[in-house]
Amino acid sequence: MVHRPGRHFLQIPGPTNVPDRVLRAIDAPTIDHRGPDFAKLGHEVLEGMRWVFGTESPVVIYPASGTGAWEAAIVNTLSPGDKVIASETGHFATLWREMAERLGLDVVWLEGDWRHGASPERIADALDDDVRAVMVVHNETSTGVTSRIADVRAALGDHPALLLVDTISSLGSIDYRHDEWGVDVTVGGSQKGLMLPAGLSFNAVSQKALDASRDAKLPRSYWDWKPIIAANEAGFWPYTSATNLLYGLREALTMLREEGLEHVFARHARHASATRAAVHGWGLEVLAVDERELSGALTAVLLDGSDEVRRVILERYDMSLGAGLGKLKDKVFRIGHLGDFNDLMLAGTLAGVQMGLQVAGHDVGDGLTPALEVLKG
Repeated sequence: MVHRPGRHFLQIPGPTNVPDRVLRAIDAPTIDHRGPDFAKLGHEVLEGMRWVFGTESPVVIYPASGTGAWEAAIVNTLSPGDKVIASETGHFATLWREMAERLGLDVVWLEGDWRHGASPERIADALDDDVRAVMVVHNETSTGVTSRIADVRAALGDHPALLLVDTISSLGSIDYRHDEWGVDVTVGGSQKGLMLPAGLSFNAVSQKALDASRDAKLPRSYWDWKPIIAANEAGFWPYTSATNLLYGLREALTMLREEGLEHVFARHARHASATRAAVHGWGLEVLAVDERELSGALTAVLLDGSDEVRRVILERYDMSLGAGLGKLKDKVFRIGHLGDFNDLMLAGTLAGVQMGLQVAGHDVGDGLTPALEVLKG
């Protein structure tokens, strides 16, 4: 092993850089997860997560990755054979669909080109009396496309279907409003906008979803909302909790409150705008094509042979970029600009990408200068 001076630039779209304040919070003695100090911690993080989701309803916290919260959203609300609609917006929407099928659901799959978000019109057209739920990924991490959840909800009209939304790469980075937009189950994860290591995941749950859970017939035990919500009333969980990650979550929520969510969202949007200015300056193309659906959390850049560029950038400049996933393998690279991130970090990131493109033999223009103009503005 050879020491590499300076910091590693982790510019994948999650897990993101963990702030020093959060690392210090995690590095504290574990306490009794049945004691009064833990109950205070439990109440604090549950209240904070309701604030981040924009809900007055319960938020369930699991010691799990986002994949666990995907499963929890399904098994708590649906029964074998239930008909659901899902939109092909990218790799993670595809994985969620596959999970739903493995769990025994009848999935109506609205095929897409991975360059657009979920279409409210196509979802409305696919609705019939048998549809029990609609599953949408808010911000597709594989593509940098953000679906318009409020418009999807409006397209459902008075239809009784549940709306299940994945916010794993948007929560705490892009404007999201669980109650206002009429979402029934929102799925989240700790390792992106919440600035934590992977290991916590979330379900924000509407009253309509709680009502559906009473009749849902899919098997559930660990994921069952009922005993968790009951234990949460006193600040506890019905299993051994990930205490140190909850310490970190409390500190991350404090940081988000200090900056203010509106400022957090504006910062992410500004960094996304600067990144897109760089992409255009290089003469390359952003994968997302609808101006209404450009992600504030990451930018996917079209480039055949992108894996070689990523290799050069990692070896020469100690920076990790996101790979193309699924059918985008070696066709895009992804620049993450979410979480604990500022202007100089973005400037360094874009400089590294520009140098790497040139070293890898791509004849690109100057993208750094227009990006800096956005940051100076």
